[in-house]
Amino acid sequence: MKTKNYICLFILLFTSLTYSQEQNDTEALVTDRPDATEASSTVGKGNLQIETGGLYESFEDNTIKSENYTYNTTLIRYGILDNMELRLGWDFVEGTTKVNGNKLNNVTSGFSPLLLGVKVDIAEEKGVMPEIALIGHVFPLFSASQDYRPESTAIDFRFSFSHTLSEKSSLGYNLGGEWGNDSPEAAAIYTVAYGYSISDKFGFYAELYGDLPEDSSANHYWDAGFTYLVSNDLQLDAYVGTSITKGQDLLVGIGASYRILKK
Repeated sequence: MKTKNYICLFILLFTSLTYSQEQNDTEALVTDRPDATEASSTVGKGNLQIETGGLYESFEDNTIKSENYTYNTTLIRYGILDNMELRLGWDFVEGTTKVNGNKLNNVTSGFSPLLLGVKVDIAEEKGVMPEIALIGHVFPLFSASQDYRPESTAIDFRFSFSHTLSEKSSLGYNLGGEWGNDSPEAAAIYTVAYGYSISDKFGFYAELYGDLPEDSSANHYWDAGFTYLVSNDLQLDAYVGTSITKGQDLLVGIGASYRILKK
């Protein structure tokens, strides 16, 4: 099973990044992974943040089982202003199909459409009012491999909100919409994530997320995972999830996020 590839990638990221990592007095990085809920803050002017990982997902319907291996979920975030960041992401995916346990030859592989986007801070948290950011993405057709090229360019947007519940816990949620991805109908999207700091290094989160298309059935999912803060500029993560509605039997992933501060 190709889970070994993910483990090797995880170990490589850990050893190569921790070797050169030095502690600093800045606040710990805030990431947009591993959950589907995007953070309500930007990385800061001149700072570069790289968030990457791999995941496996499967879905079985009667005797047909579909499996997807995403080897690269890299998102690059760069702060061009104190309250604005540019976003660039690209995933490399391999998909397989099995019938009665026998693997078919129609393996798909390649890059999904490139993610180009921007995030802007709107408001800081004040009392019961949450911290708010606006995020928008476009996914141009030309950037995708043939196996994963949709018929139309996709776009999405979302407002990201977060509340500090206590010194150890927080609540984040996103509300927005998306168009495209081989579907002519618009879909509302939502996420709700609860985060808890087990210690200064370890964190836990649990999340519900999904989409509600105009003329189709809604899709709802859940996931949960852990984060480990190696230093203020390096975080590791692992998570697992599945769908509440029909569509996904298992989701498993690991990753790492690394920040390079402006000198």
